[in-house]
Amino acid sequence: MSDRKAVRGWLMYDWANSAFVTTIIAAVMPVYYDKVAGKGLGENVTTVYWANTQSIAALIVAILSPILGAIADYTGSKVKFVSFFAILGSIASMLAALIGEGDWLLASVLVILGTIGFAAGNTFYDALLVDVASPAERDKVSAQGYAWGYLGGGLLLGINVAMIQAWDTFGFSSSESATRMVFLTVGVWWLLFAIPLVRHVKERKPASSTSAGQAVKQAFTRLAQTFRRIKRYPELLKYMIAYWFFNDGINTVIVMATAYGSSIGIEMGSLITALLITQLVGFPSTLLFGRYASKLGAKKVLYITLALYIVIVTLGFFMENAAHFFILATLVGLVQGGSQAIARSIYADLVPPVRAAEFFGFLTISSKFSSVAGPFVFALVAGNTDSSRIGILSLIGFFVVGIVLLRFVNLSKGKQEALAEESV
Repeated sequence: MSDRKAVRGWLMYDWANSAFVTTIIAAVMPVYYDKVAGKGLGENVTTVYWANTQSIAALIVAILSPILGAIADYTGSKVKFVSFFAILGSIASMLAALIGEGDWLLASVLVILGTIGFAAGNTFYDALLVDVASPAERDKVSAQGYAWGYLGGGLLLGINVAMIQAWDTFGFSSSESATRMVFLTVGVWWLLFAIPLVRHVKERKPASSTSAGQAVKQAFTRLAQTFRRIKRYPELLKYMIAYWFFNDGINTVIVMATAYGSSIGIEMGSLITALLITQLVGFPSTLLFGRYASKLGAKKVLYITLALYIVIVTLGFFMENAAHFFILATLVGLVQGGSQAIARSIYADLVPPVRAAEFFGFLTISSKFSSVAGPFVFALVAGNTDSSRIGILSLIGFFVVGIVLLRFVNLSKGKQEALAEESV
């Protein structure tokens, strides 16, 4: 049995940092960046700067994650790394309250720091799953993490939207001042609810202690070894390739949904409402998928979620108005958390526990680089056909390939390969 306090502490971190994605990355900061921070730059320039901001942050995370993961495994310090990046992300979020008109550079720097805090921290947070949950409970616990993330992120987003839209009711002098306070609440929320993980999660210690200096040197060596070592886990390698495809499809749906909705005339208010729907639906549905993963088998349930994504993308092609967008948001909320949670728990079962942070770091960097394909294909198809609808339809290929490759993965054999190193 797992330590209940450790599990609850681990779950609360998803509740804590999801507010950064929902409020700052997805809903509020993009608009504030365009209207306030980038004022005077011109609409196209602010869009390019915002895209560059996201790219720089992703690149930094991709480079750092496997190195930091190896260091964490050598020193037994995954909790410390989560703490550091939580503090980094929360401070960056709170400092965003200082962003005013024309402060696009400050906004970009803080968003980059916040994104590093979120993404790099999640590398170690994900790796801690093997420390807080037994193999039999990982599907359920992983799903609960995503579910609490949906609830926490959605709850604060709802409060934040109310603060911005009814700014005078909350005593603010303007919508802009309310938005600045929104950024502050995200940082406080993140920091406050990260405390249970720091207090209650205990990770397994490495067989031998290593100094920080030695760990840094070994990390670079280990990074190269990871590329060679993964060949010793053929089922993990096959699963990772399948994961690159279907996860790229999922992430492209996430990052392109608002842009796609806007391109066909959906208003910003409706886009934010749709995001709230996704968060609220995601909470119970993710728990439900986690429960069925334990009963029916994780692989089978993952098939179901990916098949539903094909349905979602197909329906997206025919979407005409806000009501249709709300229906799709409900369907995305139904499967998004479940698919990601189950995919994470399967990966946790296939990696050797003594190298969990290393392999989760490797997954992060490989996923970051592979995730370029989805938006690129979308843009390429939409550009050549002059239709974003055909662009969104092209994403079906990622899910189909992912499903086909997943069929060749033997999870039972993969788990045995992962545990074999424990007995060496």
